[in-house]
Amino acid sequence: MPTTRIMDNAKEKMEKTKSVLRADLMAIRAGRANPQLLDRITVDYYGSQTPLKNVSNISAPEPRVLQINPWDAKMVKEICRSIQASDLGLNPSTDGKVIRLVLPELNEERRKELTKLVRKTAEESKVAVRSIRRDAVEQVKKMKKNSEITEDDQKKAEDDIQKLTDANIKDIDKITAEKEKEIMDVK
Repeated sequence: MPTTRIMDNAKEKMEKTKSVLRADLMAIRAGRANPQLLDRITVDYYGSQTPLKNVSNISAPEPRVLQINPWDAKMVKEICRSIQASDLGLNPSTDGKVIRLVLPELNEERRKELTKLVRKTAEESKVAVRSIRRDAVEQVKKMKKNSEITEDDQKKAEDDIQKLTDANIKDIDKITAEKEKEIMDVK
């Protein structure tokens, strides 16, 4: 069926949208120390911006502590500067060789802010999925206009695209609910 390629393309794009959402939500701090929290941090490594994880070893030795062991001891100050400049709101402490980040307890107000951020991020993903649906439906209508498919094929393809969209929106809601629960349940 000629519309299969359109469906496969839409499905692939929607899966990528969910992957981006998961990655974005991992970067939102829920109280537990998670090395992925630092994935977006880049440091000036001899003139080029390099991801922090490419110049150091990041671990979580305790539930609320991240430990960064730079491979080059000269990078300690630069790493501290990059963390302070980020939007994480963390203050690094160092002994000159190892950097420690202590994640503070989340208060109720901060939890609510994080929950709003999670919902906003999820809504952006839903908009992206709906945009993918719109593009796929337009491609199907174009095929019908060019007499490449019948009207019945067009209706079936549009129904399939809508079912795919609904399933992905449901997945996004599930991912969002899990993250909100994680944020609100952390002690």
